[in-house]
Amino acid sequence: MTGAGRGIGKRLAIGFAGKGARVGLLARSKAELDLCHLEIEHAGGASLRIRADVCDYEQVAAAVERMRVHFNAPVQVLIAAAAIQGPIGAFAETSPKAWHDVVGTNLLGVMNSCRAVLPQMIERRSGKIIVLACGGVSSGRPNFSVYAASKAAVARFVESAAEEVVEHNVQINCVSPGEAYTHMTDQILAAGDRAGWREQEHAQETRLTGGIAPERQLELALFLASEQSNHVSGRLIGVKDDWKKLKNGTISQEQYRLRRMQK
Repeated sequence: MTGAGRGIGKRLAIGFAGKGARVGLLARSKAELDLCHLEIEHAGGASLRIRADVCDYEQVAAAVERMRVHFNAPVQVLIAAAAIQGPIGAFAETSPKAWHDVVGTNLLGVMNSCRAVLPQMIERRSGKIIVLACGGVSSGRPNFSVYAASKAAVARFVESAAEEVVEHNVQINCVSPGEAYTHMTDQILAAGDRAGWREQEHAQETRLTGGIAPERQLELALFLASEQSNHVSGRLIGVKDDWKKLKNGTISQEQYRLRRMQK
């Protein structure tokens, strides 16, 4: 689990551990990793915390090997949740250095993580990869151009890589988790007018309500991590979608792509 120190990544890590999974926690912050590990441990779960930067392939690959040794088993499910929001405001006023940081974490970080686990998954003909793709994937997002571009690129990467490994019984999917109150919500609120009034309204509502219930996000992730979803790959699936029809094939998978059919 990358990005396991906070936000949706942490929620999913705790949720999977609560279902009996042994979870490898990857993040850059030791303090956040320690807290997540402690919460899992107190609930009776098992986890291994590893400080690693997803921008560095060697660190990610070493973390995957350490998990294999510690748990005496290869990584069966990768959840790539590490992401940063980056600059908020008009693109013409943003810093090129900030673009590189966003693309490095949100896109290359996903690629590094997938590259680190895919060879072993292909070899044993079994594996699941779930990538979080949040706001700005299926439609434009003014004042968040770099973030939206990185997430749309992730969704296309998943579609492409999934086709390469489909014959090896490895499934890769994107999840759009919906609105959730995280540190990114606070960043939007702190940005004020630079975020735009729509984003401000959405962020304020999310702070008040908490957004999508974590249980709904966990339910979708558990489905995509299970054998029930072996026939689903290369898709962009939202928590708010009627995704349960995918279980029995009563809905076409073609609508769950980056380029969505207009209803």
